[in-house]
Amino acid sequence: MAIKAGSKTSSKQGSNLSIGLADVLAARERLRDAIYESPCPHSIMLSALTGQQVYLKLENLQMTGSFKERGALNRIAMLTPEQAARGVIAASAGNHAQGVAYHATKRGIRALIVMPLTTPLVKVTATRDFGAEVLLHGANYDEACAEAVRLCDEQQLTFIHPFDDPGVMAGQGTIGLELLEQVPQLEAVVVPIGGGGLIGGIACAIKESRPEIRIVGVQTARLPSMQAAIEAHHPVTVDPATTIADGIAVRRAGDLTFPLVERYVDEIVTVEEDEIASAILMLLEREKTLAEGAGAAALAALLEHRTSLHGAHTAVLVCGGNIDVTLLSRIIERGLVKDGRMVRLRIVLLDKPGALHELTRLIADQRANIIDTLHNRAYYGVNLGDTVVDITMETRGPEHVAELLAALTAEGYSHTRVL
Repeated sequence: MAIKAGSKTSSKQGSNLSIGLADVLAARERLRDAIYESPCPHSIMLSALTGQQVYLKLENLQMTGSFKERGALNRIAMLTPEQAARGVIAASAGNHAQGVAYHATKRGIRALIVMPLTTPLVKVTATRDFGAEVLLHGANYDEACAEAVRLCDEQQLTFIHPFDDPGVMAGQGTIGLELLEQVPQLEAVVVPIGGGGLIGGIACAIKESRPEIRIVGVQTARLPSMQAAIEAHHPVTVDPATTIADGIAVRRAGDLTFPLVERYVDEIVTVEEDEIASAILMLLEREKTLAEGAGAAALAALLEHRTSLHGAHTAVLVCGGNIDVTLLSRIIERGLVKDGRMVRLRIVLLDKPGALHELTRLIADQRANIIDTLHNRAYYGVNLGDTVVDITMETRGPEHVAELLAALTAEGYSHTRVL
């Protein structure tokens, strides 16, 4: 589903926008020599697959593995000496935590990060390794954030919001300035949306410089909070849901980011979980690039032809690469299933010696590779004298699966595909 947002341009003066181009330009000066200017190479393969001229903005190559450190550093650089002496606090389950931790510690500023109890150990460890004090509190981000706000008041710290902060948005907007220089022929930018800080900053920088460039936002279909806000003309809270794109799993668009998105973003689309998994696999396999779920969402939208773009010179944000290896393993498996390179079939056999051997011979003749089998005589309504075998196989793709199914049918096997 695609939602058209506004595409008007305006300066911050006389409007309800929290930042303008001048703020992004000032942020770039603060970040100069402290933030890696990530590359934006052209991808011939992805261009052919999507029908666009695709350029990948590789923010997953930042020191902390995501774009978040741009906004964190810009906000930290804006602290007064008194604020810096007292320290900063943030609530985050991942990338924002690491960005704040790294850049605050590097400047000798105390950083306290409140993370939910459910935060994966690898992210907790990484945040501590970057020098922050980590407090685990609450069952989710909302509870962690409430505790961070309480501690902020109690200890007189400065709260650094992950997206709904003008300094943070301006820092993220520096990506837009880099894109204008790296891709002079730029016609469109596709950006993942969580709370809106990334797309708000980028859209401001680009639309105030070259308003003809289209800005497209991408959300997970499970948490389309910004899309809902555009439809309602104000931020709304969507129902909770889980998603592999945890970096954009935000239930409510920001109060400060929403006006920027409403004014500057041309289109917002959503992608499904399996589509994100497939995009992660595509980046890993074809581009040798590791992306987390949120980092691959923008590419998923192009691969699934969800946008209204046609043949444009399009920059795609790969905004982060911090992914747990066990989750990556599951995502790769889901991507293989979606691409038809892994299939599970439930096949009915006569319960007699040699029946399984005959079946596996047929599968071997079709050059499919068996990776798992499960016999069952008591479930699935199996007749006495029969057995059911669930077989998981590696295949070459959808055409190979179709050939395998045709061969099974020709040999008289009753079979169903297990989804």
